[in-house]
Amino acid sequence: MKFTFTEKRMDSSADLRAYAIKKISKLDRLFKTEGEAYVTFSIERGRFLAEITINSNGMFYRASELTNDMYASVDSGVAAIERQIRRNKTRLEKKLREGALEKDILPVYAPVEDETEAEEEFKIVRRKSFSIKPMSVEEAILQMNLLGHEFFVFRNMDEDEAVSVVYKRKADGYGLITDDDSDED
Repeated sequence: MKFTFTEKRMDSSADLRAYAIKKISKLDRLFKTEGEAYVTFSIERGRFLAEITINSNGMFYRASELTNDMYASVDSGVAAIERQIRRNKTRLEKKLREGALEKDILPVYAPVEDETEAEEEFKIVRRKSFSIKPMSVEEAILQMNLLGHEFFVFRNMDEDEAVSVVYKRKADGYGLITDDDSDED
């Protein structure tokens, strides 16, 4: 597994990084391909925050833990991600299709900070670029929930790979937006 460490408002020790690598590397056995781990250490209001994001073949797993001890935050984050992986790997394999976690299509996720000045009314403060991969609606909802986002953009395999968006509705459930309006009410 490849590791990327980020520190906010603190300096982490080599021991802490080694501990995080040791704990997170144990999750590698749950994947067939090598994954990437992004670990962010920070201090918020006197407590230690460990944010762990794992990308394995296009599936993202994320946990954020805030405790009084950074080592405990790492332990809790790893345990939370392991629960997510086990719960959702089984769901994907059984419910959607065989081999859903071992896709050949690898999305390129490259956050890009936009430093150019935009118009005064519509100032873009952050820009992200990523490839939109084909998947089913159920898989897109699962990915959105794993990331903790309110919406998720994907290519809908059931709609001739039309660009679609799933989103959480305020009054329970999910919504689907596609660029093909022929099936609308």
